Amino acid sequence: MKEVVPRALDGQRLDRVVALVTGRSRSEAAGMVDDGAVLVGGTPVTTRSHRVVEGDALEVDVPDLPPEATLDADASVPVPVIHEDDHLLVIDKPAGLVVHPGAGQVAGTLVNGLLARYPEIRKVGQPDRPGIVHRLDKGTSGLMLVARTDDAYETLVAMLAAHEVERQYHTLVWGTVASPTGMVDAPVGRSSRDRTRMAVTITGKPARTRYEVVRTYHDPVEVTELHCRLETGRTHQIRVHLASIGHRVVGDGRYGGQRQSLPMPRPFLHAERLGVDHPVTDEPLRFESPLPDDLATVLQSLH
Repeated sequence: MKEVVPRALDGQRLDRVVALVTGRSRSEAAGMVDDGAVLVGGTPVTTRSHRVVEGDALEVDVPDLPPEATLDADASVPVPVIHEDDHLLVIDKPAGLVVHPGAGQVAGTLVNGLLARYPEIRKVGQPDRPGIVHRLDKGTSGLMLVARTDDAYETLVAMLAAHEVERQYHTLVWGTVASPTGMVDAPVGRSSRDRTRMAVTITGKPARTRYEVVRTYHDPVEVTELHCRLETGRTHQIRVHLASIGHRVVGDGRYGGQRQSLPMPRPFLHAERLGVDHPVTDEPLRFESPLPDDLATVLQSLH
């Protein structure tokens, strides 16, 4: 859709203006800005706080609302909750569980299970992923936040954008990582060759991943165990960043980490630690999730 900024909205934040002209929620509008779906004067603007000017030409690629059938409540979907209060949930997601409905799966997701237990989240955040402030890939296990109220959602999204949420992952990569600590600072965006994959690309969004070597193994294969901390949260960020420095995540078939010498049914990637100040009370919250049995068994086989 195309709109011209009227005098009444002169100087307003871009995300607020997009919400007003599209009729979508503020969080949905913020998502459109983040995804590069909003053009101002023909140029994509991905800063939510950008101030528009009277007469600015806005172009917004408004996503279709998902079919209602994809958001049915489903009590059969497991929802492993390790923290619950009136404002947020912390979930310890098992590997193999898709977080929200999409093109590849329209039912049986974590969101469907959440709606059966916490129906109030249906109107929190984006309509196709209610309550979800960040997500984990299907093959990734571990800790994630879910908002139960609009206020908690808005605050948590802002905290994630400001790098105020601690997220640490446990992973195993191919080869020997020479430096005991390091950071990959490289933009991540859609691959120009395959739009279903992400890649380090000059047109991507800024992305930073810190890593620390836990130990290196040499038998029966040469691999390195790492702790990784996200400073940003791009799609497939850890997998793409580690592949870009020549250390692909073990078991990651999409990015070249699946090998017969150490077969794995999924990427060796687990969100093991989550730290956040409560979005309403400011109480410091810290959570840890032990390594799942399938990944722990792999480590036990190494020397």
